[in-house]
Formats: sequence, C-alpha cells, structure tokens
Amino acid sequence: MVSLRCKMMVKAELKKLGLQHEVVELGMVEVYGDMTSTQREQLKRNLLSSGLELLDDKKSILIERIKNLIIEMIHYSDEVPKLNYSDYLSEKLDYDYTYLSNVFSEVKGITIQQFIIENKIERVKELLLYNELNLTEIAYKLHYSSVAHLSNQFKKVTGLSPSFFKKLKQKRNSNLENI
Repeated sequence: MVSLRCKMMVKAELKKLGLQHEVVELGMVEVYGDMTSTQREQLKRNLLSSGLELLDDKKSILIERIKNLIIEMIHYSDEVPKLNYSDYLSEKLDYDYTYLSNVFSEVKGITIQQFIIENKIERVKELLLYNELNLTEIAYKLHYSSVAHLSNQFKKVTGLSPSFFKKLKQKRNSNLENI
C-alpha cells in the first residue's frame, strides 16, 4: 500500500468482513484478534480484485516493507535522513543490512541500491515536471552529493539529461496548448 487510496480500500475491506484493525500503514495491517481462514481468503480475493495483494510468506512481507520504507523516505519525506539508507533500513526492520540486501536481490532480481536509484530518479522527474525547484534544490532535497552526480545518474537511468527532459515536457505542453 503506497497511497492513501490503497489504505482506504484496505480499511473498507476489513470493515466489510467485520475485522477490527489497529494499524493500516504502508504494507502492513494489524488486526485485533484472530482472523478465520474464510475471512483471510475473502480478504485476499477482495484485495486482489482491487489490484492489491495479501502477502503471506515472510520473505515477500520483508521485501514489501523494504520497498515501502524506501518509497516513503524518497517520495513522502522532506526530512534530511540522519542515517544512510542501509543503516536506516537495518534500524527500522531490525535485520542486518547484508541479510536484507541478499533477500531483496534474490526475490526482486535487483539490488536495494538499484531500487533506491530508480525511485530517486522517478522523484527527480516529478520535481522537474512540477517546475517549482531548480536542479540544485532537487539535488539537495534528494541528498545527492552534487548536481553533477544527480545529472549523471539521471542520464544513466533515463538516457536524457535533466534539462533535456524538462524541455521535452515544456515542448509537449506547448504542443497541447496549440491544439
């Protein structure tokens, strides 16, 4: 669950099944009492029909928790982290980073670092499209060591420079205005 809409959908499904919940957070739900196997199966089906998935095995749950922490940190937090990503994940999940990294790579086929970079670049794209911050401010906000580092990573991932990406957006908008 990455968005408020997802959380609302999960809460609604829990309510339909008469399940009281304590917490509905990114990728995690705490339910009061025990859930019957029938309720669990019904919840699983209902969530699946909404495009969400109920995870049962420990590795899948751990992977989702890793992904959600990274997404939360990159997309929803304006706070400068006091720890690097590996220490942050280890502290939040109470696992050794090497273990987290190995499990993530085994299941997802990419490293945690690659996942972080992909998400940071997606965030850079969003911020460029909003046109509220310049590249220096974006680099600072996303904790890049320099604008050059951000630009090099952006080009490596997208094949475009940040300024060319921004020009494409402006050109697209002006073409739409001329229609």
